[in-house]
Amino acid sequence: LNEELAPFRILTGIEVDINEDGSLDQEPELLARLDVVVGSVHSVLRMPGPQMTRRMVTALANPYLDILGHCTGRMKTKRRNRPESQFDAEIVFAAAARFGKAIEVNSRPERRDPPKRLLRLAVEAGCQIAIDTDAHAPGQLYWLGGGCERAFLSGVPIPSIVNTRDADGLLEWARSHEA
Repeated sequence: LNEELAPFRILTGIEVDINEDGSLDQEPELLARLDVVVGSVHSVLRMPGPQMTRRMVTALANPYLDILGHCTGRMKTKRRNRPESQFDAEIVFAAAARFGKAIEVNSRPERRDPPKRLLRLAVEAGCQIAIDTDAHAPGQLYWLGGGCERAFLSGVPIPSIVNTRDADGLLEWARSHEA
């Protein structure tokens, strides 16, 4: 497809679930073929803090994971207020920095995850950052501006934002921590 669409380039990616033991819910053979892999906790969000910390660090150690998605799992709407998952952010962000992984800035209005205090902590830990919309429909792509504003207000340096790089730069970063 990339040959047909040249000079445009399509990258492949997926968001996978981080299982309770920190493994990713897809086979390594599939993950190895993708350009970018986001891993997020979507279940057992009320896991005790030490176990959630271990779960996230185990996922970050996986060579196929590139980005830790919506790390707190919080959700704030008029009808629902899901609190943040408990975990040791200093340990998780230190692991992300050590393994060269990015922390997602989720621009979805009801998520705004991580909150600014944790985003600042991720920056202080030296984490790479990925800003995304978490859009489920084309009309939601405009949410990106909100995530960019939160990153700016939290002091995220532009060079640390992995999706500001050109395709070759993004792929070079993603491959730098693979097996």
